Amino acid sequence: MSTELDFDRCYLAISARDARFDGRFYTAVTSTGIYCRPICPARTPARKNVRFYPYAASAEAAGFRPCRRCRPELSPGSPGWDARADLVGRGLRLIDDGVADETGVAGLARRLHVTERHLHRLFAAELGTGPLAVARTRRLLLAKQLLTETALPITEVAFAAGFGSVRQFNAAMKESYGFAPGDLRKAVGPLRGAGGVDGVTLRLGYRAPYDAQALLRFLASRAIPGIESVIFQDDLVASYQRVIPGGLIALAPGADHIRLTVSTDDTRQLARIVARCRRMLDLDAAPDAIAAVLEPTSLGPLVAKRPGLRVPGAFDAFELVVRAIVGQQISVAGARTLLGRIAAAGSSPTTVEADTPVALPVDIPADRSASVPVALSAGIPTDQSADIPTDSQTDIAANQAADIRTGRPTAFPTALPTAFPTAFPTAFPTAEELAERDLTGLGLTNRRVATLHAVARAVADGRIDLDGGDPAETSALLLEIPGIGPWTVAYIALRALRDPDAWPGGDLVLRRKMAELAIGEDEIERWRPWRAYAALHIWNA
Repeated sequence: MSTELDFDRCYLAISARDARFDGRFYTAVTSTGIYCRPICPARTPARKNVRFYPYAASAEAAGFRPCRRCRPELSPGSPGWDARADLVGRGLRLIDDGVADETGVAGLARRLHVTERHLHRLFAAELGTGPLAVARTRRLLLAKQLLTETALPITEVAFAAGFGSVRQFNAAMKESYGFAPGDLRKAVGPLRGAGGVDGVTLRLGYRAPYDAQALLRFLASRAIPGIESVIFQDDLVASYQRVIPGGLIALAPGADHIRLTVSTDDTRQLARIVARCRRMLDLDAAPDAIAAVLEPTSLGPLVAKRPGLRVPGAFDAFELVVRAIVGQQISVAGARTLLGRIAAAGSSPTTVEADTPVALPVDIPADRSASVPVALSAGIPTDQSADIPTDSQTDIAANQAADIRTGRPTAFPTALPTAFPTAFPTAFPTAEELAERDLTGLGLTNRRVATLHAVARAVADGRIDLDGGDPAETSALLLEIPGIGPWTVAYIALRALRDPDAWPGGDLVLRRKMAELAIGEDEIERWRPWRAYAALHIWNA
């Protein structure tokens, strides 16, 4: 991604209020001192009064404040950094995860294995401002959204957004936006959105088209018992819920956004939760850019049929690694069972104060899963591995194909309304916890247990960084662990490392589908840098 913007193209986009450019640049108006999204409904400013910036932080660093009408805090994220996966892109991901808030820019630089000066130089060259300003803008925009959309007290808003004190929060708001937090709250009034749990509810924006049902059904079919659950309404996913450290989240599709509701005992984790939900749901992808590459190829009819298809990510990267390893050589339903046992082994309740109804994870009989359409229950197969014999792959593919034809994954999870308790099961174990956990007697082979312990120790001691590490280096380190082969690494890169060009070339189902569709191997290179999306379209053909 380049920080250079074509003025004429950008001006044409704001004149047409083209939603495809939402989040790709911001329009700053010199006569008002305000910066807006390309879709702002306000009258298009004169060309002489316009400046374009690639990032909100760049506009704020230049002295502009966000528009109250189009609300830049609701913009989808910039779509280019996952494709590049360079140091600045990884730095932005860690900033979203709250690393700069917790450890400062010095800690962020250490995590990326560079000096602070070098990191600042790279950020300034790419974004027009330094990492500290980027983190500050992220905090301010999240705070503005919390003040506008929730009833959280201003004190809680300050800490939830990542500020160290209310005094610091007030000063930052007045300096950057020209008004105090209380002034904004009085002007707009708090909104309390509906959600699956009582807590903080926010809107997560995306670029249309977006096939929310396909992605949520994918997550539903692989939901871990006791960790994740799904509520269906009229054969559609009404809400996906999961336990997180110290709380519970619920995601529900809206007309032009995803509604996120968070119930947590530590609102300081809110920024991290929002960032991880965005990655899990692939909300920052640019469907027009992906289609521009894939449509001219033999995938054109598939892309036209499913223009809003996104690559499912993961809320927790380490959890996804465990999923990939456990899913080798067994069905999706079998992997769910084993993952549920791993999550429950040695777990203890997490206390959360609440007194309102909530939907908790509860499994129900398999016959309720019949509502899952065949085309959407396929998704990405988690039970393939290049490490296992071809005969085994053939058996697994046959079993999975039977599941897909019937549209009945075993024991499809859902959630039933019940009283919110003062405690519910802990989240999926961390790398540190799993490294010390006894996994015998759960149905895992000794080799699989050894692999899980090895990767858990590597992540726990920092040898493998699943969030801030270079994807190529991380993939190479994973391959060094016995029991992890090329297919497993490609699957991890596709979902956990968010590599849009990851290509699981050894996947048997993928190769069979390509043969059925008469797609030659020579086509694969034409799909760069969006081969992960190409794989998803083929899997769902």
